[in-house]
Amino acid sequence: MTEKRNIFLIGPMGAGKSTIGRQLSKQLRMDFYDSDYEIEQRTGADISWVFDIEGEQGFREREKKIINELTQYNGIVLATGGGSIKSKSVRMQLVSRGIVVFLKTTIDEQLLRTKNDKKRPLLTTDILSRREILQKLAMERDNLYNEIADIVVNTKDRSAKFVANRIINLLEKHS
Repeated sequence: MTEKRNIFLIGPMGAGKSTIGRQLSKQLRMDFYDSDYEIEQRTGADISWVFDIEGEQGFREREKKIINELTQYNGIVLATGGGSIKSKSVRMQLVSRGIVVFLKTTIDEQLLRTKNDKKRPLLTTDILSRREILQKLAMERDNLYNEIADIVVNTKDRSAKFVANRIINLLEKHS
């Protein structure tokens, strides 16, 4: 892959977007960005706080602005928030400004990877179990992930390095 095109990682929480994104950027010698991290840096608060104060809609507006800015860079790897694809404008930006990689995983794997994570505001509710929430999110979002993905990679039971290598191989075939 001689030309360094943007690589945008999408998928549900716990799919490994941030971890795999860092590995991928290291191997490809590209800059790495995480939209959630960028929001935290700019607000000076964690995602949960932004959700508490501004609600999901306020958070999504911030996310949309950050992703619009970051996708205009060249030669980056970007890990997006799991729900960012709910916005049509975000989907259009991702599709038109780089290669979109859907990191797919199972609900069981998501539960395992997020079980001790207190920074996932969509998983903190007394009404539904974590499994029910993840299933509901998958039903709402999986079609959108598939709709815009250039490449789909399963991350279940695979190391970040393995998945990064798999993505690199698929990117070479894609170009």
